[in-house]
Amino acid sequence: MVSREYRYFGFGKHATLMYRFLIAFGVCYVVVACKKEVKPPISHEWLGKEVTVSAYNSVSWQTDGDPNITAWGDTLRPGMKAIAVSRDLLNQGFGYNTMVRIDTFPDTFYVKDKMHRRWKKRIDLYMGNDVQAARNWGRKTLMICYAVPLNDSLKMKPKP
Repeated sequence: MVSREYRYFGFGKHATLMYRFLIAFGVCYVVVACKKEVKPPISHEWLGKEVTVSAYNSVSWQTDGDPNITAWGDTLRPGMKAIAVSRDLLNQGFGYNTMVRIDTFPDTFYVKDKMHRRWKKRIDLYMGNDVQAARNWGRKTLMICYAVPLNDSLKMKPKP
């Protein structure tokens, strides 16, 4: 015989199972309905510049001192997505660890080194110890984009 409490709601013996289902459904509905898509705040503005792009390696005859230590003191290891920038670009937003995207590469590179003062409007791609790859790359004029923190982008006017 079915007890009175089950008959009252019209579910018969399966009332407990039905209540559990309804509670689970209600919780899922609340979780999905309340979930908002959170977009990360935009923290950088990407600016473009045309520069000469060459390549360099961690070999002693291409550097002044220890071939694996950058001008900022970082240690370079083959496979790193690092670049060196000419000193004139430092004043234009290419500071230490600035993110840089290069026209023909899908990767993001980071400014880790500075070039000699004689170079202007130029960047060097770090190619580890592979001297032949650097020679094959040669020298190209490419469009690059670099990230400037949003609060600095109003102050930063790229020089032509």
